[in-house]
Amino acid sequence: MTAAIVAGLDGSVPVVVSPRSKEISAELAARYPDVRVAGSNQDVLDAADTVVLAVRPPVLREVVDELTFRPEHVVISAVAGVRVEQVREWVAPASRVVRSIPLPQAAQRQSLTAMYPEDSVARELFERVGGVVVPRDEPSLEAFSAATSTFATHLDYLATIAGWMTSQGVEAEAASAYVTHVFAQVGKSLAGGGSLEELTTRHMTPGGINEQLLTELRRNGMPDLVPPRPGRGAGSPTRCRGIGRLAGSLGFGGS
Repeated sequence: MTAAIVAGLDGSVPVVVSPRSKEISAELAARYPDVRVAGSNQDVLDAADTVVLAVRPPVLREVVDELTFRPEHVVISAVAGVRVEQVREWVAPASRVVRSIPLPQAAQRQSLTAMYPEDSVARELFERVGGVVVPRDEPSLEAFSAATSTFATHLDYLATIAGWMTSQGVEAEAASAYVTHVFAQVGKSLAGGGSLEELTTRHMTPGGINEQLLTELRRNGMPDLVPPRPGRGAGSPTRCRGIGRLAGSLGFGGS
């Protein structure tokens, strides 16, 4: 994720990256003149006013325990599942902490980054690589985080369709190209406005094969892994049954 954000920034601000992931850090420094690799994670903090934490959740405590933060640091955590108060406790005396969920599309400046709470420094950073959405509270941010867990599932679904086509005698390359093209075009329709429910209806002919397959999938319970529990509307404040279980200069720590 560090690489995607740095690519999206494209030299618009000076960046200091951690040496933790040597190959990635060296590649970023070679590609962007305003990026330099620090000698250590502490060197990143000493050189930066804004620090982005981008490590795996199990090692976050270990990483920050070795660091000395300043009271004026703005700490932006891109670590899934670790709440603001917990991060604030670990990075004291720094107290200005923001949780964020940047997307890989940051590299093309097309990320829609969810973050909490509102913060002017974090907003300025993420608006350089796309848009920003700020949920009303931290539990709502958890729902955004859980939603990102569906990416691989969605792509695997497309791979399954292409695989089925291949089993019917279609050449694998042709099947993959066709499915990729069709769903890329469907994705473009999302920018046209309207709710997801309305878009679903637009892509179905009454009694047609899309409606038949959707009906069959619902009958067999597959969509129940994702939408709200039965008996509650789509806007109900409940977690999804499947994904709800998952519960100056700029420095990047643990790139």
